[in-house]
Amino acid sequence: MKQIITATFIAALAVFPLAAQEAEDPSVSEGFSLMEEGAKLLLRGLMNEMEPALDDMSEAMTQLGAEMGPAFTMLLSQIDDLRNYDAPEVLPNGDIIMRRRDDAPTYEPDPETGEVDL
Repeated sequence: MKQIITATFIAALAVFPLAAQEAEDPSVSEGFSLMEEGAKLLLRGLMNEMEPALDDMSEAMTQLGAEMGPAFTMLLSQIDDLRNYDAPEVLPNGDIIMRRRDDAPTYEPDPETGEVDL
């Protein structure tokens, strides 16, 4: 009987620290909130430093769109349907080519104007 009581007492003592470890320590949660605040401050500082560069990049992208818009429209007018072409291929010299598929429909130019009606 003495052994059963001793074993029960030892088991109860062994379980007690487990319950204490599960309880949340306020200093631990405070440490996490401090780390979270530090990360927020770091990211805010990075954003403040990057803001002028991002504004310049926005202006450059707007200017690029204005300059490249007509050229891109002309390129798209020359390509009738992207499904009629194979995937782009990069040659050893750096050129990029898009081969027209063999089964793609052909368009005959108008004999009077020489334009192709897509």
